[in-house]
Amino acid sequence: MDVMGDKATLLNMARFVEPADREDTDTGTAEDDVRRLGVTGAGDAASMSVIGAELLRRGDLDGAEPLLRAATAEGDRAAANNLGVLLHQRGYAEEAAGWWKVAAVAGSPAAAHALGRHHRERGDEPAAEYWLRQSAEQGHALGAYALADLLEHRREEGAERWMRAAAERGHREAAHRLARILDERGATSEDAAHEAEQWYRQAAARGHRRAALRLGTILEGRGKLKEAGRWYLTSAKEGEPEAACALGFLLRDAGDEENAALWWLKAAKEGDGNAANALGALHAERGETQTAERWYRAALDAGDVNGAYNLGLLCAAQNRTAQADQWYRRAAYAGHREAANALAVLLLQENDADGAEPWFSKAAELGSVDAAFNLGILHAGRGDQRGAQRWYERAAAAGHTEAAFQAGIALLRDGDERGAERHLRCAAGGGSADGAYYLASLLDARAPHGEQPALGMPALERTESEEWYERAAHLGHRRAQVRIGMIAAARGDVVEAARWYRTAAEAGSRNGAFNLGLLLAREGSEPEAAVWWTQAADAGHGRAALRLALLHARRGELAESDRWCGRAVELGPEEVAARAGRLRDQLQQELTA
Repeated sequence: MDVMGDKATLLNMARFVEPADREDTDTGTAEDDVRRLGVTGAGDAASMSVIGAELLRRGDLDGAEPLLRAATAEGDRAAANNLGVLLHQRGYAEEAAGWWKVAAVAGSPAAAHALGRHHRERGDEPAAEYWLRQSAEQGHALGAYALADLLEHRREEGAERWMRAAAERGHREAAHRLARILDERGATSEDAAHEAEQWYRQAAARGHRRAALRLGTILEGRGKLKEAGRWYLTSAKEGEPEAACALGFLLRDAGDEENAALWWLKAAKEGDGNAANALGALHAERGETQTAERWYRAALDAGDVNGAYNLGLLCAAQNRTAQADQWYRRAAYAGHREAANALAVLLLQENDADGAEPWFSKAAELGSVDAAFNLGILHAGRGDQRGAQRWYERAAAAGHTEAAFQAGIALLRDGDERGAERHLRCAAGGGSADGAYYLASLLDARAPHGEQPALGMPALERTESEEWYERAAHLGHRRAQVRIGMIAAARGDVVEAARWYRTAAEAGSRNGAFNLGLLLAREGSEPEAAVWWTQAADAGHGRAALRLALLHARRGELAESDRWCGRAVELGPEEVAARAGRLRDQLQQELTA
């Protein structure tokens, strides 16, 4: 709310025209004005009102008062209003109100506004509303704003109408508050959001730093970073620390860490905890832990509980477990959900599951998705699958990818394919390689499999399961890579099959190495095939060991073949072990013949 008796009310509704010979640039003194008054005539009420107002504006209350009283006695309503301002500045509020009433009754909207403000300060809201409405209805911007403020405080209708009226007449705070009203409505109305932006622009253009900050935030959300930066800069230069902090993040994201640090420093010195935390993180990344700790403490002193959480992270990274516990607890008790989750994890690492569970629960209640997922893991570890599933589904509903996967697998294990598919689709869509693979497997098992096209014939259309296998393969899932290789091989695309088998094998997949060996052997590259079969067999693949045994037998390397037969018997599966056993018996006969 504007300060009562501000200079904007002076000469606001003068009923005279100033002399044409008066220059725009006022280089005279108060004494010059008094002498000029003597020339125009002491009985000229309009001149006395003008000179009195000028002296009042310059702070010469002693010189202004007799002139304004004289003009008021002649019936000049502007003088009556300004006399009220003068008396209010001297501390004579009741006498000021008397003269404002005289001017207001005579039709002065500025006086009606001042009188309304006077009554509101004294708790007489009905009288305040009456006079403020008089001022607002005469088109006075300050009156309209003060009336809107009163109605909004009382939650009565008409607040938005008068706020809009004040904004349209150039009142920047009204423009800002109208924008905020529309901004809140903008979540459900695109038109309201657009209009809110326009009012933020008008308020910001008139120097309203909070409006400039909000405008920057809106533009940043739309990806208009350059324009957002300009408004952040405008607001920051006007002394808004939050804008300086936001500008710092914008510069950091653009790669200008040096200037980002300067703006964060400016904001932090003005008490912005978020900026202090940003400086702490910057120094922590550089390994300057003492400086980082100092800024995190400054953030905490500024009332930002993130400072305590960040101190906990800093101590945990240095294996200062006791201090980390202390800072996490301080933040968690203040309602910091991530700190509560981190504290629970810390306790769990110290084998205190009973102590961890309440903090996981507190974090989950505060909305921590990670904590809900961790509770699922905790219950699963105890064998409480129902409890685990409840927390997994809660975390999955909030978008936790791994929780969606775990919930899907649990439902798949229980035979609920529809429920499993729903969760696996969420996990796969969220970037889970396991989710994509198991979803593909589920769809693959459900779909009918016809004959593969003959070589040279056009391939069938890609199925949805194949698309998910490929998604998982590109995310590095080795089993999916082998599966895509098998699909490609079945379609006759040997090059594609070899590419995926090799990718899987190089990542450690024994099935990928075995299948790559088969492909190479069919292409006549037995020496290279043997290399991949050896890798697979060494990793425990029984069929690869049998293939090596057969290969060495054909080459006449009976002892080596016998060795691989023994390995194949050990590894299995049953039919492989049986076949390797028969081959081994034959080799034994050859070796002992």
